[in-house]
Amino acid sequence: MRSYRDLFRTPEFTPFFLASAAHTVAQTIGGLALATLVYRVTDSPLLSAVSMFGPQLAQVFGATFLLSGADRLPPRSTLTGIGLAFAAGTAVMALPGLPVGAVFAVVLVLGLVASLGGGVRWGLLNEILSKDGYLLGRSVFNMLSGLMQITGFATGGALLTVLSPRSCLLLAAALYALSALGVRLGLTARPPRSSGRPSARATRRTNALLWSSRPRRLTYLGLWLPNGLVVGCESLYVSYAPGAAGVLFACGALGMFAGDVAVGRFLRPEVRGRLATPLLLLLAVPYLFFVLRPGVVWAAVAAGVASVGFGASLVQQERLMALTPDELAGHALGLHSAGMLTMQGMSAALAGAVAQLTSPATAMTVMAAASVAVTLTLAGLGRSPESPSPKSPIEVRTANE
Repeated sequence: MRSYRDLFRTPEFTPFFLASAAHTVAQTIGGLALATLVYRVTDSPLLSAVSMFGPQLAQVFGATFLLSGADRLPPRSTLTGIGLAFAAGTAVMALPGLPVGAVFAVVLVLGLVASLGGGVRWGLLNEILSKDGYLLGRSVFNMLSGLMQITGFATGGALLTVLSPRSCLLLAAALYALSALGVRLGLTARPPRSSGRPSARATRRTNALLWSSRPRRLTYLGLWLPNGLVVGCESLYVSYAPGAAGVLFACGALGMFAGDVAVGRFLRPEVRGRLATPLLLLLAVPYLFFVLRPGVVWAAVAAGVASVGFGASLVQQERLMALTPDELAGHALGLHSAGMLTMQGMSAALAGAVAQLTSPATAMTVMAAASVAVTLTLAGLGRSPESPSPKSPIEVRTANE
């Protein structure tokens, strides 16, 4: 599978793609509206950042107790249920007079529900496409995420000038419901990829198995840490530029789109495999210039250039799949997604706390410096000689016992 045309000729890819687009737009509009609402009520960079990225904090619990369901639950029903849960939860957060504490409770519950989403969604993509089409398909979904974030943040920023944040939350709830309907009507029912019931014990056992391989460990850390620390920078856009946060988010999404197109479509595999570290450095270095407190135009340029570095995740996911048995693909991708989102939520909270004590610009610089340091450390550890772990059938049997 070598072209985007081949992807969209694949049965079920298009409805899956469109349903995911609606879900992403709902996330961007809803997240921006919620962060704006909380910042207006509390005037707190910390609470604003956590409200937008708080669902990610609950991912750690899902990764610990629920992730075995990524391969052991029927994917269509699971994704439909997740979409409806987000529609209901987002509508609840739009209720007038809802206390901030109750808002954060709903945010964390939605994060727990979402912890299954990454593993189910990307494991399903691995089934819909042929094996040689996964990277191209994932790059299209990353490009989709970039474009829909541009659309969502630009639309959300515009809507917030004429509508209340609560009205924008209701719009996001409707889009979540539309996404759930698209999954239910556009995909066929498939059985789970693995036998057995989902359980906390099975989740922990498979997590330990995936984590036991040093090459996979380093790949996971590369997927989680540098990316998450930079999202801590992004979580401060609302407090850094309250009137232009949508512009910063949209420019960041445009940069991410450009990076995913370049990595997923135009780079040869032998070139692509060498670019993980340079792309991760690109992801962080432009935020170091926030120490100069740039205006909105230069801040938007820095955000756009930096976000090209998100293309590193495609390189790392390709490596992760090469190191993982096919029967554990959903769980492995779910662990990647849950760990990444957890780190993003933790980084948003950390960045918000630093901004509370100093300033948003200072906090963004600190988080970027930490991301650079982590990337260089992981690159050094990755140079030590060790052969990749094979996709051993023993691993699969152990995980399913």
